[in-house]
Formats: sequence, structure tokens, C-alpha cells
Amino acid sequence: MNELPQQLANGLALGALYGLIAIGYTMVYGIVQLINFAHGEIFMIGGFGALTTYLALPSGTSLMVVIPLMIVGGAIASVAVATAAERFAYRPLRGAPRLAPLITAIGLSIVLQQLVWGFYPEAKKPRSFPEFQGESFKILDNLYLQRADAFILVLAPLCMLALGLFVAKSRSGRAMQATAQDPDTAKLMGINTDRIIVMAFAIGAAFAAVASVAYGLDKGQINFEMGFILGLKAFTAAVLGGIGNIYGAMVGGVVLGLAEALSIAYIEEIPGMQQLGGGAWANVWAFVLLIVVLLVRPQGLLGERVADRA
Repeated sequence: MNELPQQLANGLALGALYGLIAIGYTMVYGIVQLINFAHGEIFMIGGFGALTTYLALPSGTSLMVVIPLMIVGGAIASVAVATAAERFAYRPLRGAPRLAPLITAIGLSIVLQQLVWGFYPEAKKPRSFPEFQGESFKILDNLYLQRADAFILVLAPLCMLALGLFVAKSRSGRAMQATAQDPDTAKLMGINTDRIIVMAFAIGAAFAAVASVAYGLDKGQINFEMGFILGLKAFTAAVLGGIGNIYGAMVGGVVLGLAEALSIAYIEEIPGMQQLGGGAWANVWAFVLLIVVLLVRPQGLLGERVADRA
């Protein structure tokens, strides 16, 4: 039990990372009913965009100056790819059966991964990423917070709250709500639904870029495959929290992160469960949690029961 505060902190940081990526899934699904399985690769491209920005800066530049520039560089790369995908891959299929854009998203995911693998310099192996220097923050006698964890724990809630205010208070945010509720009626009211959909893709991609920078700062490296499992976990978080709900995406991410951290720490200590504990089983228990929650509440933790749109 002495390790519990530390495990909770680890789970919160991991969950905040999942939540930031999950917001991209929930934004797109909430407006166009599309599960963008290429979003994990958008996250990965944000990491490589941030790395490119870092390598272009003079060596010795303070990390406090570098990180905002890396976020901007990563966001530019992610948003450019996400909006291009929406325009050329998803928009032509908007009136097609739902299976067509779903298969397209899976194919696009593979294409983006292989493009980075084949054309980014030395991407066939993990690339080093800048890390925070200095000791961890001591919160309590048995609780230490890594600098990268503190970074994501501060940034993720700020991003979520800023997006919530944007959607609730701004003209474009209200247009997003109208498009999500009924796109045909929104068009009749003069809303450019194509622009709103592009905006949803762009916002989700920018948040994924922020998450990729936080991930790189924590792990000290990035690779072309990192978007697959993290994208899958983030999608799980979006479904767990209630896909289509911005706050639900973050709640689902935090629940998933806590479940993963606690299962790694404690499952193997239960008598008879030693073979089912440790990091190798963390993904299994995360999806077991998802199944249990959906059996009890199919719409997710913060989701609402809605009828399928005709």
C-alpha cells in the first residue's frame, strides 16, 4: 500500500496521455460518425514533426524554448496530414456505407506508417527524442512525479477545458454542435459543414501532436510503430468514456490509465494470479475493464443513449 500514491500518479499521467489522443477519435465520431483508425498514425506523425523541428533548431537551445516550438511543429505536421486525409480519403466516401470509410481508415493507417518507415531518415529504428533534465518532483515521502508526467498532467486538463469552452461558447463551436446533431439542417441554416468537419479533424490532430511530444519527452525516443497500440488504447478510452463526449474521452483515458498502472503493480501479488500480472498483461486487463463497463453501460461512462441517425 505504500506504493499506491505512486501508482495512482503513474496511472493519472498515462490516462491523461490516452485522453488527449482519445479526444481526436471522439471529435470526429461525434460529427461524422466515423471511427478514424488512422488517428494513431496522426499521433505518430506529430512526434516526427516535433523531432524534425527539434533537429532544425540550434544545438544548446533551452528545452523550455524548444518544447513550445516542437509542439507547433508537431501540430503543423499532424494537422496537415489529418486534413489531407479528410479531403482526399474520407470526404469522397461520406455518403457511402459506413464500412467503406472504416476500411479506408485502416488502410490509411498502414500507408502512413509505411511512408514514415520508408522515407523519414533513419526511421527504421527508434529515433532519440529530447528529455527533461533534472530530478523528479518530490510530492510526498512515497510519491515522486517525473517532469514529463507533470507536463502531461498540467497540459491535458488545460487542453480539454479550452476545447470545452470553445465548443460551448464560440460561434464555430456551436456550429460543431449543430453539425453533429443534424448536418442536413445545419447546411440549411447556412453552416459550412465541410469546414466544420475539417476543423474537427484539425483539432483532434493538434491534440494528438501535443500527446506525442509528451510521450517522446517521457520515453526519450519515438518510432514509426508507436501509433498503433497507443491509438488502439486511446480509441478504447473514447469508447469507455462515451464516444462523442469530449470530457468522457478524458475520463475514459484516466480510468484506463489507472487500471493499467494498478494491474501492473498489484495483480501478480494476488494469490494464484502471479501468471496474470505484470506489464505483459496490462493490455489484457485494460480491455477486460472495457468489456465489463460496456456490459453494464453500453454507451460508456458519460455517454448518452441516442438513436442511430438515419
